Amino acid sequence: MPNWRIAVVQTDCRLADPPANRDTVVRRLHEAADGEAGLVVFPECVISGYGFTSLADARRSAEPVPGSSVAAVAAACASRRVWCVFGLLEADGDRLYNTAALVGPHGFAAKYRKTHLPCLGADRFTTPGAEPPAVIDIGGLKVGIGICFDGGFPEFPRVLTLMGADLIVLPTNWAEQAMKTATLVPPVRALENAVYFAACNRIGTEAGFRYIGRSSIFSPSADPLAVADHDREAILYADIDPEKARRKRVVHCVGEYEIDRVNWRRPDLYGPLVQGAVFTGHGGS
Repeated sequence: MPNWRIAVVQTDCRLADPPANRDTVVRRLHEAADGEAGLVVFPECVISGYGFTSLADARRSAEPVPGSSVAAVAAACASRRVWCVFGLLEADGDRLYNTAALVGPHGFAAKYRKTHLPCLGADRFTTPGAEPPAVIDIGGLKVGIGICFDGGFPEFPRVLTLMGADLIVLPTNWAEQAMKTATLVPPVRALENAVYFAACNRIGTEAGFRYIGRSSIFSPSADPLAVADHDREAILYADIDPEKARRKRVVHCVGEYEIDRVNWRRPDLYGPLVQGAVFTGHGGS
């Protein structure tokens, strides 16, 4: 099975300026393709921006999926024979969704609507996605998609893992308050699921929030393959071997020290996970 080179594009965007942001995404996609990437990942809401303060403003920057942005990115993907994941606000009837689109050489392939919504930015005006998580095979590499806050729920990447994901990509908008999340979540999710994990964060200042970058790509054993320890423009590259993500058992010493965090689960004991909320109070950060 062939390896894949992926690229994570850490970039800024302009609030409420989809045409300019589309141009940036296409330009940076070509740069990543020049670096021989076969899959290019962009941040959450990179087309629309995120820091909206009203539903009306957010709606003006939303679009159907597929729509204008998918068409523009698809044309670039077709010309370079690459795949791309990028974030935008999706308009669907009267509803808005925080969506990540997957586009490939043959056009639109799939979309994922953010499931877990914080009380922050555009997510205050969007509807939570209700479709089951999905894993898409893009040609020997099985990709699961989450968006930002989804990564803070260990059940979500675990489900993607059980569905066969080799790589989980997480477009994000992590601001200064999310420094611990940016530092801890990607390697932990990679390690506990034995998958590749790529977090793509944005940079810049928007609506009073400074976005911290800190994008990263980790191996199934949580080794850092590429890390941007800064808040500047960057393209991170890593080579992905799907077979490594499919070998869940870690053997340190045959018969004496072996670990399998996926197949040795005890789901018969995990009933409370699917029984809804238990705690109703407000805790600290």
